[in-house]
Amino acid sequence: MTDAYLTGAGSFLPGEPLDNDEIVRRLGAPASGAAAAVRDRVLAMNGIRTRHYALDARGTPYLLNEQLAAEAVQRAIKERGLDVEQIGMLAAATTQGDLLVPGFGSMVHGRLGGGPLEVLSAGGVCASSVAALAGAVRGVRLGEHPAAVAVGSELPSRSLRQPRYGDRPSFDVEFLRWTLSDGAGAVVVEPEPRPDGLSLRVDWTHLVSYAHQHPACMVAGASAGGRLDAGQTWLDQPTLADAASAGQVRLHQDVRALPGLFQVGLHEFMSLVRSGRLSPAAVDHVLCHYSAEHFRSDIFRLLREADLMIDEQRWFSNLATRGNTGAASIFVALAECWQTGRFKPGDRVLLIVPESGRFSFGFVHLTCVAGADPGQPARSAAPAAPMVEPVGSPLGEPLPDDSSVVRWTVLELAQVWSDFERRLAEVPLVRRIEAGTATVADYRRLLRQLRQQVVEGGRWLARAGSNFSVELFELRSAAIQHAVEEHRDFRMLEEDYVSVGGELADIQSAEKNVGSEALSAFMFQQASQPDPVDLLGAMFVIEGLGAAKATRWAQRLRHQLGLAEQQVRFLSYHGDNDDDHFEHLREVLRSGVVDQPAARRIVRTARVVARLYAWQLAEVDDE
Repeated sequence: MTDAYLTGAGSFLPGEPLDNDEIVRRLGAPASGAAAAVRDRVLAMNGIRTRHYALDARGTPYLLNEQLAAEAVQRAIKERGLDVEQIGMLAAATTQGDLLVPGFGSMVHGRLGGGPLEVLSAGGVCASSVAALAGAVRGVRLGEHPAAVAVGSELPSRSLRQPRYGDRPSFDVEFLRWTLSDGAGAVVVEPEPRPDGLSLRVDWTHLVSYAHQHPACMVAGASAGGRLDAGQTWLDQPTLADAASAGQVRLHQDVRALPGLFQVGLHEFMSLVRSGRLSPAAVDHVLCHYSAEHFRSDIFRLLREADLMIDEQRWFSNLATRGNTGAASIFVALAECWQTGRFKPGDRVLLIVPESGRFSFGFVHLTCVAGADPGQPARSAAPAAPMVEPVGSPLGEPLPDDSSVVRWTVLELAQVWSDFERRLAEVPLVRRIEAGTATVADYRRLLRQLRQQVVEGGRWLARAGSNFSVELFELRSAAIQHAVEEHRDFRMLEEDYVSVGGELADIQSAEKNVGSEALSAFMFQQASQPDPVDLLGAMFVIEGLGAAKATRWAQRLRHQLGLAEQQVRFLSYHGDNDDDHFEHLREVLRSGVVDQPAARRIVRTARVVARLYAWQLAEVDDE
């Protein structure tokens, strides 16, 4: 299949920005009383200062939802420099269309005009925009269309006016009433980047529902808080007036369920990281849809607790100035970032759309791509930094009969490894080895720094062995035996160094670089603690690097530099020997000596060692 690129974006927000006092006037809501107190509370939570309504000053609608969508599509197509007739597919998303039948996509197509189209109507709530985008992307990738458009549009304001509400509506109803706003956003999808500007390559889309585990949270068409049984929906009422009287035509949301939405979203985010599809530290921009500024702090807290936080400066939201436009929100934010120059070639962009309807989540990963010069074939930009080929965690996947502690440890260490590989990809020396541009001088510098670590490694392993109690006698024996092996290894390393033109005195007198100093200090500190089981985390990183990378690097250096096998003995030896060490690590993890507190220590130590080891390698060029 071909690639897919977002090549244009546009948005349409009707009328002038309205402040909170003006939206009260246009909806005809009371200025004081119990309902006003709830409104003020909601507005303080959501942090929205201005928004847009397709209501005139008297509160009368003057546009249809399909018109908002069609206008956003026209703007996106125009921004790209295409005509409607060049589009082969239209995927349209909304929470509530203008009509019950036909589908929203068909109505937008009728308003838009142009030629025959494949039309997709994506129903749902906020994440329906990701469903529409995924449909458009697949149509382009399969080669079925030369260009497609995905659009999200909402016009809830007409259903938020006072006649539908009593004097004392519930908080679940009022929360949505003072959060939602009108608007539409659209993107153009093509199989090649545009030649005259930036495009966003669609790396992957991920859309998942947890409706099998959670009841409906955001509902229209049934009574608030009631069970959804046959005969109890708004269509089952004798008249529409009866449905309205029962509150079934209003949107309402179980606000108490929203913290659970974020917990499930965090779980899904973690699964993307563990599978290797996402590296939080490699993301340059996060566009996350959320309905209230109040929830932003909850999301950040959960990410920090899971050690998955992406730098807060990389997050973008226009909730305060555009309001919550539901299915349109992510496209409206994307268009604003794009058109204000926020993106640069090579930037990685993550779109996140949680949907409370019945707990759905949409994720999209994009890479910013520069277009070709005029008259030249379009090309894709390389990633911001050459990536080391990932190999996956050396521990592999949990086994079916693993205990919950072992399973947790293996999965958490896989996340540590994913981050470690991402950090290795940014190390200049590693990138040169992987790219085939390393020099003999690079190889000598690497050996000089590795010698200092190997010498120190034998010492801290011996210290760790002396601090294991008799109850962990097997770990004490393993640490001492490993220390003996490390003590011999540095001799082999010195011989490799001399064989490629280095002076023995130089490698023996070389000082540790800054990263090596930090790694050594941390390892001696941990090895000096009673029963330092957490050093299994250090073994996971250091021996894992040998098992997963050392043989590969030895082969690449031999090929690049024309070296003999005897000149890369140290790397080759560790590539083979560390497999045995890793097998021992698997046995220890599954031996029953690791309980949950110890597992947490192991994972934390692995995380620290991974970062310090990458720092040590990054400092090789600055010795």
